[in-house]
Amino acid sequence: MIKHELIDRSPARFFEQAINGGLKPGEIGVLTSIKGLGKTSVLVQLGLDRLLQGKQVVHVSFNQQSDFVMSWYEDIFAEISKRKNAKEVNDIKNEIMKKRVVLNFNQDNIGASQIVKTLKALATGGISTDYLYIDGLDFSKVTNENIATFKEYAKEAKLTIWFSCNTDGKLPAILDKLDAIVTLEQKPDVIEMNVAKVRGEAITDRNLKLDSKTLLISLK
Repeated sequence: MIKHELIDRSPARFFEQAINGGLKPGEIGVLTSIKGLGKTSVLVQLGLDRLLQGKQVVHVSFNQQSDFVMSWYEDIFAEISKRKNAKEVNDIKNEIMKKRVVLNFNQDNIGASQIVKTLKALATGGISTDYLYIDGLDFSKVTNENIATFKEYAKEAKLTIWFSCNTDGKLPAILDKLDAIVTLEQKPDVIEMNVAKVRGEAITDRNLKLDSKTLLISLK
């Protein structure tokens, strides 16, 4: 019962509505902003939502150690499950985290093909990825071939990929090759989330924001 409630009231529901129902298997999206505005928090919220639905999640980080990323999952889960029965919440957490894999790489040593090779190795070992989150990738080092490699594997494995990307306010041109772009922008009293692209579809402003205290996705 609590698990269904957590799914129904997940911050990810607001996000899905804003991007016209969410990305489909084989599609790729990206969160962009200057450093430190909460992109990791958003990826973790999306990941937790999928875990609660019984999906297999792989979270790749290029800018944080694995234990730090796992702490994000613990903290965000604690925030969204506040005021629920402690024992049942703990049982749910222990259950869903078994379907989460966190990997930490250095971009100077590993590229798109190596990540795909790792995912294929996991699948051979019985861990097939449903949702892939790649955090902290430096898109100034990403090539068209890299994007094509991710896209091809996303379609082949029927998985969805979300990246995060640090920018100085100007979006790298290569992001145009992705299916969805969501930008985070610091305003005087709020972090706004703006949908810049969803495939070729019309975009309706959903007034998304990150709560300044919890960093959870909400509505303005």
